[in-house]
Amino acid sequence: MDQNNWIYLVLILLVLGFGVGVVVAGRRREGSTDPASARQQAVPTPRQEQAPPAAAVEPSGELDGAADVAADEISDERAEAEPVEPAAPTSMRDRLARARGAFSDAIGSVLGRSAIDDSVWEELEDALLIADVGIGVATSLLDPLRESVDKGDIDSPNALIAALRESMIAQLAGANRELAMRPDEGTSIWLFVGVNGVGKTTTIGKLASRQIASGSTVLLSAGDTFRAAAADQLQMWAERSGAEIVRGADGADPSSVVFDAVERASAKRIDLVLADTAGRLHNKQNLMDELSKVRRVAEKGSGVVTETLLVIDATTGQNGLTQAREFAAATGVTGVVVTKLDGSAKGGIVFAVETELGFPVKFVGVGEQVDDLMPFDPTEFVDALVSN
Repeated sequence: MDQNNWIYLVLILLVLGFGVGVVVAGRRREGSTDPASARQQAVPTPRQEQAPPAAAVEPSGELDGAADVAADEISDERAEAEPVEPAAPTSMRDRLARARGAFSDAIGSVLGRSAIDDSVWEELEDALLIADVGIGVATSLLDPLRESVDKGDIDSPNALIAALRESMIAQLAGANRELAMRPDEGTSIWLFVGVNGVGKTTTIGKLASRQIASGSTVLLSAGDTFRAAAADQLQMWAERSGAEIVRGADGADPSSVVFDAVERASAKRIDLVLADTAGRLHNKQNLMDELSKVRRVAEKGSGVVTETLLVIDATTGQNGLTQAREFAAATGVTGVVVTKLDGSAKGGIVFAVETELGFPVKFVGVGEQVDDLMPFDPTEFVDALVSN
């Protein structure tokens, strides 16, 4: 090959090499990214952040088992951290847990003895007095039992407790505990009286629900015109129970409110008026005179007062007797409702009211719910107290 050919060959190779270099360099520039561009691409856009995640891969059976164990552990931890509330008590025995405390201890102690001695009588008497049956009732219950023991008719602690139970039931037997209604088709009136804070308005609301559930038509009379929230509270019970209600202006004459309620009930052929009254101290004669007026005015229209129910708070104990005497003198009490019996250790007031004053206990309140206002059953009540 001559010199010229070599020159041409070298030039061709140089041109080809330069062309290949340019192409390679261009491709390298297209594939590279500067740091700023890389950072910009790494920051997700808002749309990217909100994008739904990719579908999860189904775990294997081994992972399923591990998940179940973890779930069980979490459930156990929650169960410990969030204790389950106990179910509401349903039996009278459970509801009267506080009232039966002293009796239960005494009964258990007596049943654990081998013989009836002086300490047995002391324990029983103390239990009765702590329950606030009163000294008179306690004596009337225990003295006949002492005689039976002396005669040999009762010869063991078990027989003594059984005899005490029968005596307690007998003291409460025979009373008429029915709530009276007019025998004709006219309007009956149940008047509720008592001192402040015993639960008259709540008792009225619960009884309204019971009576409506049994088929009666009911109208509530908001005769407590002095306590600001009383009419509103009764309005709430009227709405819940489906009863009608008559309200007066704040500070209005309570007698006029009751009279208007009875007239409306009579005009609409409503069976029953439940009449609330303002709470008052039994030792304030002017207030007791006003209550007597309410009773008189209630019967000036077309209705008849068939029940005057004294509401007593069980926690007041023997003071409830004094209240009962004064209210009876002013309004002619026909029966008693004992409220808050579930929260008191003084359930013995039931015996004192019935045996010393002769007023039948017709209902007892043993909780907050509507169904917790219960007709009084002497046998159930005594069994709840003396059961060990």
